[in-house]
Amino acid sequence: MSVLLQIILANLAVSLVSFVGLATLVNKSFFFTKNVHLLVSFAAGVMLSAAFFDILPEALEHMDLHDGLKLVFWSIIGAFIVEKLLWHHHHHNDTHGTKPTTYLVLLGDTLHNFVDGLAIAASFMVNPLLGITTTAAILAHEIPQELADFAVLISTGVARKKALLLNFVSALAAVLGGIVGYYFLAGTENLTHQTLAVAGGVFVYIAAADLIPELHREQKDGNLFSHIVPLLFGVAILLILSNIFAH
Repeated sequence: MSVLLQIILANLAVSLVSFVGLATLVNKSFFFTKNVHLLVSFAAGVMLSAAFFDILPEALEHMDLHDGLKLVFWSIIGAFIVEKLLWHHHHHNDTHGTKPTTYLVLLGDTLHNFVDGLAIAASFMVNPLLGITTTAAILAHEIPQELADFAVLISTGVARKKALLLNFVSALAAVLGGIVGYYFLAGTENLTHQTLAVAGGVFVYIAAADLIPELHREQKDGNLFSHIVPLLFGVAILLILSNIFAH
């Protein structure tokens, strides 16, 4: 199977996660209120493991360590700045009585998915194992993310079927990002590993600044093990995947 086909299939799998909103048609409270913290905790474990055990070691092995760490650092700072700008724009417009949330969610998710596609492309161009673990990390994060986006779209008055369609169209940006990444990064090994370093930094930021703080906000006496166990399970799954495909 060609690398380009692997990239396209991986990104299609990520795009199909956008239909996770269908699950809410079966049991809304189960996915939106009672157990979303399980998905968030699991995603945090997978993303941190993918970043520190696979993506960053692979990137830094082929870069000057100082330059690589600087790139990881600035990717974390950049992710923070982009997120703050999006939130500022969202709240600023909301105060004017308008409803920019729908468009903001779709714009932010489209850009996010495009970057995910680039990360998947860069990973598969290094080796299939790294591509698989990167895809697994993105899939784990996308499930709670897509549920959240779906909930926001519904809250702004978008019909459920339309929200599912909009989410899927936005998710297809990952496929575009994968194809662009494949042709843009082809023959540029340094740029490929730099892209991996940035992706690793962004993964660390998402897990440490978004997912884990969300667990702290949901802290209750009965949630201690339901926060820790899924996170460790996410770490274990990623390590198992790495070992299986490494052999």
